[in-house]
Amino acid sequence: QVQLVESGGGLVPPGGSLRLSCAASGSILNVKVIGWYRQAPGNRRELVAAISSSGMPNYDDSVKGRFTIYRDNTKNTVDLQMNSLKPEDTATYYCNADQEGFIWYDPDNYDNWGQGTQVTVSS
Repeated sequence: QVQLVESGGGLVPPGGSLRLSCAASGSILNVKVIGWYRQAPGNRRELVAAISSSGMPNYDDSVKGRFTIYRDNTKNTVDLQMNSLKPEDTATYYCNADQEGFIWYDPDNYDNWGQGTQVTVSS
């Protein structure tokens, strides 16, 4: 199982952009799905976007048209480009790997999480 480390968070005004990066400790070539998730204080962790090993993306409705997920199997990274950010996007963002492609749709299915990266959208 690869270990993942998130980076790229920060403070950005509404309407701004950020690019998050998820770097793996090993090859992600055979990892069926890698997802980005977020958790705001007092809220459950939720799926933001996920991408399959073949590059097929899946987005939560709340971010469609604003966020884009990218996967690079040669660099072992999965990035999340976030545009037109809103205050309600404020959260800690995490990535996680679903080796077999069966659990990615529900963050409660994962046992382990990394540190995450904080995104704050505020003027």
